[in-house]
Amino acid sequence: PSDTEEEKKVIYEACESAGVQVADSDVFACGGKGALELGRKVLTAVERGSDYKPLYNLDLTLKQKIETIAKEIYGAADVQYDSNVEKELKHIEEMGYGRMPVCIAKTPVSFSDDPSKLGAPEGFTLHVRDCRVAAGAGFVVILTGKIMTMPGLPKHPAAERIDVDDEGHITGLF
Repeated sequence: PSDTEEEKKVIYEACESAGVQVADSDVFACGGKGALELGRKVLTAVERGSDYKPLYNLDLTLKQKIETIAKEIYGAADVQYDSNVEKELKHIEEMGYGRMPVCIAKTPVSFSDDPSKLGAPEGFTLHVRDCRVAAGAGFVVILTGKIMTMPGLPKHPAAERIDVDDEGHITGLF
């Protein structure tokens, strides 16, 4: 809801030049009603079909998948692996998870793993420092740079202390 008209115009123009339909979606403020126009356009696009094809074949090694994403999407020139990572990737493949797609966790402000390189830098080296299987989600997580993944909830999350009394007064937020 905080997007400016100028920002929306940039998105609309980029989508139009790419031949992609676009619609405002305000589910934050309006719930499901705020996504009706977008939903209709998604259904139209699905019915129309596409020429989509995956970026890589799932039969590639995990390293090949990482390098494909790094070079073809992010603009990296190279990928560097911490000493433990190559061994762990091989172990993951040996356990039977090698055909899973990869999900790369990196800084949200850049296609690199370096938050000081804003936007879409080119020719950098992507540093892979760790990897883990997310078997339930169906992919292998690749951790780059100093990215911190979200921790799990404590035994008693703060939400358990929040209450609203009969007069509508909220307690336990802070």
